[in-house]
Amino acid sequence: MTMRVLRVQYGSPEAPKQFAESLRTTGFAVIANHPIPHDLIRDVFSEWSKWFAGDDKINYKFDPKTQAGYFPFKTENAKDSKIKDLKEFFHLFLETPVPNGFTPKTREMYERMAGLGVELLGWLQDNTPDSIRNGFSMPLTKMSIGSKETLLRPIHYPPLTGGEEVGAIRAAAHEDINLITLLPAATAPGLEVKDLSGNWHAVECNTGDIVINAGDMLQEATGGHYISTTHRVMNPEGAAGRQARYSMPLFIHPRPEVRLSERHTAGTYLEERLREIGLLKPGEKKFA
Repeated sequence: MTMRVLRVQYGSPEAPKQFAESLRTTGFAVIANHPIPHDLIRDVFSEWSKWFAGDDKINYKFDPKTQAGYFPFKTENAKDSKIKDLKEFFHLFLETPVPNGFTPKTREMYERMAGLGVELLGWLQDNTPDSIRNGFSMPLTKMSIGSKETLLRPIHYPPLTGGEEVGAIRAAAHEDINLITLLPAATAPGLEVKDLSGNWHAVECNTGDIVINAGDMLQEATGGHYISTTHRVMNPEGAAGRQARYSMPLFIHPRPEVRLSERHTAGTYLEERLREIGLLKPGEKKFA
């Protein structure tokens, strides 16, 4: 059985409804013909691939308090996994300086993707049943406006050597914590999503497409109407495993004070998850 992640044509009159339906049934959707220039995405990928290949990155090691900066190889593990993922990455928030030597293109991509994210949240807002929408603390489109937590994460998955720890993969099975994630098509395949029967499916997308998935905060705010689906990045086999992979998700986050549900604000939910994946120590707080 193939999981029906819809490929939605941006600009189509049916796009908002199709997008909402795909997130409701699979947690994922693919947006084609979106307004973010392909050349911009290509150039940003190129700049970050060169940066990860250099030695300057260690001078930008992340600040545990802000979670901004460079996270070395095998820093992060998925929730409930003790094995570290085979990746290194950089956290770029609204107020994070871009490393030296970069053009303004990374910041432009952040802003364009964040704007598209708000538009997509508007599609969900308009296509969510009144019985659920009436329970929102505010419209979905307003939850992330001015948020300093929305995060662009350039990721480098180095070539596999054959000496990896047993069970270690590029990104172990996990769900995202935020509202929605925007993921321009990565430089290589590997992204898989788990259906409700426990089967794994490759997420098919073309160069230039953007993959969108619902996060735990959207699931929390909608009482499970939109589902935060488990996904992973698998290790390729053969010659493909000897090639690096780059991806660049943008995680749309609400402001910390935004009430998601009776039990959680965005801030309390995020701190809980950061502890679970090893990026915050027990008792440590990200927000005052």
